[in-house]
Amino acid sequence: MSIEKGIITRRKSDKKVETQQLFQQLIQPEEYVGDLYSINYETARVIIHDFHRAKVGGIPSLSFLIATRIDPNNSDIDFKEEDASFILLRVMDSAILPQDGEAERIRVETAQRISGETDKHWDETGSMDSKTKHYLSFAGIQCRIIGTFFLEENPQNNESPLNLKFGSDISNYYPNRGLKVYKPNGKALELIVNYSDPSNIQANIEKYGGNTERVRLGEVRYASTNRKYQHIDDVPVYIYPADLLSQKSALFGMTRTGKSNTTKIIAKSVFELRRQKNGNVPLRIGQIIFDPNGEYANENVQDNNSALKNVWNLLPEKRKEDVVTYGITQHPNDPDRIRMLLNFYLDENVSIGKEIINSLLSDDTTIYIKNFSQVNLEKPDENGVGVTTRYKRRILAYRSVLAKAGFPVPKKFTVSTKDLFNKDLLSAMDNSQSDNSVDYKSAAKVFGTDNPTLQQLAGAFESLDKFIRENKEYKTFENNYVQKSKSGNTWADEDLKKIIGVFQYPNGTRKIGKAVEQHSADTSSDYAEDIYNHLIQGKLIIIDQSTGDTELNKSSADRIINKIFNGNKAQFIKGNTKIPEILVYIEEAHNILPAGNDLDTKNIWVRTAKEGAKYRIGMVYATQEVSSIQKNILKNTANWFISHLNNADETKELSKYYDFDDFVPSIRRAQDKGFLRVKTLSNLFVIPVQVDKFEINI
Repeated sequence: MSIEKGIITRRKSDKKVETQQLFQQLIQPEEYVGDLYSINYETARVIIHDFHRAKVGGIPSLSFLIATRIDPNNSDIDFKEEDASFILLRVMDSAILPQDGEAERIRVETAQRISGETDKHWDETGSMDSKTKHYLSFAGIQCRIIGTFFLEENPQNNESPLNLKFGSDISNYYPNRGLKVYKPNGKALELIVNYSDPSNIQANIEKYGGNTERVRLGEVRYASTNRKYQHIDDVPVYIYPADLLSQKSALFGMTRTGKSNTTKIIAKSVFELRRQKNGNVPLRIGQIIFDPNGEYANENVQDNNSALKNVWNLLPEKRKEDVVTYGITQHPNDPDRIRMLLNFYLDENVSIGKEIINSLLSDDTTIYIKNFSQVNLEKPDENGVGVTTRYKRRILAYRSVLAKAGFPVPKKFTVSTKDLFNKDLLSAMDNSQSDNSVDYKSAAKVFGTDNPTLQQLAGAFESLDKFIRENKEYKTFENNYVQKSKSGNTWADEDLKKIIGVFQYPNGTRKIGKAVEQHSADTSSDYAEDIYNHLIQGKLIIIDQSTGDTELNKSSADRIINKIFNGNKAQFIKGNTKIPEILVYIEEAHNILPAGNDLDTKNIWVRTAKEGAKYRIGMVYATQEVSSIQKNILKNTANWFISHLNNADETKELSKYYDFDDFVPSIRRAQDKGFLRVKTLSNLFVIPVQVDKFEINI
């Protein structure tokens, strides 16, 4: 034999040993349950005897089975052969056997014979002969075909170990070829439910610099009746935190079924990626959680007073500054909390403050509010005297509206009316002979003062609005002004009229006053900018919205996500290869995300869901109803965590995605807390999981 032939023979022998070892890990002869007797491309039927069913601890609905022709004790297995594989099955229900009608007749007759004898059962010796009992102990099981596990050489290096591969279907079947069926337990089940394609792992290595850390989510759980003898005890289920980055993740379920607990485990796992472990490259991922109930930002009994905000304690460095909490109000147990406030009066914040007010009033359909919202207070690009004067006048009127609406004015904050009010206009107001002449004279005096207070100006602008709308003297002034003007423009532009028009209505400034909670006369920074800078640094940000008004919470969340989206988008446009990874968590998402029937694709949340991946923005949203989330967001969701849903409309919506249709009856029926059905980017099929209880053990 030549040296070359000897090397090839040895290589083939090594591959056979490797193949046998891999199949021995996955196929457990002692877990044999029956034989596959019918198959097509979608379903398979298995015949199982009660003896084998009891031996493996039962066959729960939705449990995994594997079907194969491979004998793991055979040392001569060629991984390239068609039979060198196994089919992964999911148990759906019973299947009818040809003899079922006869078997039922026998059972009924036997039960009738012993009826009334409470010390006997119809299947016991003396009631039924052993041959008949054996015959009747066979039952059919209907299974869904999930896919095929097989072995493959590494295409880059055939000398490297074989890869375990999974295909989400079967490539072929033979109707007249039997397959042995096993119930995978222990280590075999752990390998199956935690399988991830090697190419996905390699992609994460390339994208995140070698970090392929995975974390425990919980244990395999097939049914609500989770009895310990089923031989699946303590089979852990893991997730890859990297699967969540730049992706959309959904948590659906009724209240108190484990959504928040799962969110905390996810956030904790991503936070811990900054830890150097097993040679992984540390990843500092910026995370932000919109917390409507304050359960992440504050200690509570539900978590044994172990709040997510204390997650920094888990790392050796104990960098408390890596977790930052924000809130509209202070909290007695959180002295370091940053208040989410803005000084609406400052020049640099005027436009931002107006956007907040616009957002709060976005659902108001009254004409004067819509007109007010349309006014843009961005500083004009033109430098002309007329343009600048009109802009300053609008800003002065807007600040007067704020003062009237109850926004505290900063100490030592002054405004000027110099050169903003036409002398002929003031003369017309001062000399007015109308019914409201006293008000007009008073307003003219205020406008003619260099530094009046904003409260004085609010009253003056209210009179000016009335003068413009109701007085012939203003029309005379306006006609003369237009004739003298080189531009032909009126003195009072439409934007000014829309601002001071608010004063006409008793509720006008009251509605604008809804935003007072977001104003502080003592601050100078923009909290949205501060939050984005914290996220760039890889910090965990918790926004406590438990004390805020619903509309206020939504408007502030909109501002923050706008800042995040546009900030990362700007980095992308510049060609920056190190765009910051940011993960956004939205609790009670139906309060923030657009409704399911809302088709507005321009909404910032929809844009983040659809375009966020290329800008390195991931989203984790939790709510009680699948139908409450816009379909554009659902269609772009890669990771799913589903607990109990109580009605057919919601499960029908859910059944449109992946293989959740298999779990619909179980999802509606089982109300156990923390019992989830999980599909992640790396998991190629849905796994039923009992999620671990969130704890921070310091």
